Amino acid sequence: MIAVAAGTVLLAEGTKSGRIYILVEGTLEVARGDTPIAVIREPGSIFGEMSILLDSLHTATVRAASPAIVREYADGAEFLRSDPDTALVVARLLAQRLQAATTYLVDLKRQYAGHGTHLAMVGEVLASLINQQPGEFLPGSERQGDPGSG
Repeated sequence: MIAVAAGTVLLAEGTKSGRIYILVEGTLEVARGDTPIAVIREPGSIFGEMSILLDSLHTATVRAASPAIVREYADGAEFLRSDPDTALVVARLLAQRLQAATTYLVDLKRQYAGHGTHLAMVGEVLASLINQQPGEFLPGSERQGDPGSG
């Protein structure tokens, strides 16, 4: 376990650390660019897993909002391979996130179906992302880069 001071960046957006962290106590903030995404306070929360599982850069910055204690696993992939119980927890977490995104998608489609505005297109875009098959994913569009980047 390691103690981190408020303001400490544990994962930096756009980098690849290979690390997984589990929150023991404290508060962490997640942001993409200048946009806050989440506040993590729940002991046992895992972060860094997406980068490990997708072998990609971190998609957000995780910073200690208060003094915190975390468990740090420098080789996150090896940690998941060696601990099937934790790997199952991560799989369930990701399934819950997908379920929440799918529920949100259905709600958006119901709200904006037939409105003929650009908002009606949001559901189609989200559906294509949620149902995308494995392969390289590039955020943003051809006409505009990733909206999270400066």
